[in-house]
Amino acid sequence: MKPILLIMAAGIGSRYGNLKQIDRIGPSGETILDYSVFDALRSGFKRVVFIIRKDIEKDFREVIFDRLEKKIPVSYIFQELEDIPAGFTYPSQRLKPWGTGHAVWTARHHIHSPFCAINADDFYGLESFQNAVLFFEQQENQEAYCLMGYLVRNTLSEHGSVTRGVCQVDHDDYLIGIEERFHILKTKKGIIYRENEQDYPLDENTIVSMNMWGFTPSLFDFLDRGFREFLQENASLPKAEFLLPSVINDLLQRHLIRAKILKTNAIWFGLTYHEDRQKVIDTIRNLVSQGLYPASLWD
Repeated sequence: MKPILLIMAAGIGSRYGNLKQIDRIGPSGETILDYSVFDALRSGFKRVVFIIRKDIEKDFREVIFDRLEKKIPVSYIFQELEDIPAGFTYPSQRLKPWGTGHAVWTARHHIHSPFCAINADDFYGLESFQNAVLFFEQQENQEAYCLMGYLVRNTLSEHGSVTRGVCQVDHDDYLIGIEERFHILKTKKGIIYRENEQDYPLDENTIVSMNMWGFTPSLFDFLDRGFREFLQENASLPKAEFLLPSVINDLLQRHLIRAKILKTNAIWFGLTYHEDRQKVIDTIRNLVSQGLYPASLWD
């Protein structure tokens, strides 16, 4: 069964400074998510579902949706702060939705077959989408999940620290655990992450998550239970986030799921900081000059 592509595009992008989801960085005005959809389409994905906010709907339709709907079945749903289970409330100080786990949870009524979830502002590359399709085609266990695993050295920004899900992997390339590490950056002494004002080394070949996951619809029941538990403890906290890697890690520790790591040597790039923009533009131009992408994706 061909998977669905679920693109999380509701982020506010406070470090970037504007709506990076629809920032035109390609030679013909393409966004990063245009390249994701293009790669998904030629890999065999059957449909695309975007998660956006209501306040960006008009811009999103003009820049993205109206163009893509002519190429592949697409739809969008809203991730909004007030979309929480009945019986829960949130503080008036809270300004943004509840994180990536909440984003995927919002798709629970719209997806009923295997799917991949990705970030809108990350460039994953054709190989990643091909590997995801192949994974689902070869699965005998229809409840198996997967994660595209990148080498941390290939996922850093030159303009500041990044957050990555650091993976523990067993000898069969299954995920044992995943832990969010904040403030990862490259220094003269190597790659480090900072925690509680202390620096810790991180091997450059460490497998990390860039939030490209493959799931079956069984995930939605796990997310629903997890989100309710999260809200019971954190609904009053204005900045608490229900993060997808944390949900998966909890399920792994409770032996409720298995997730295969699909390793890739691809070099990630994306729009974390506004200073990253020119490098993304230059990298896309280089890929076009190599013939890996057309100069105009949708002509």
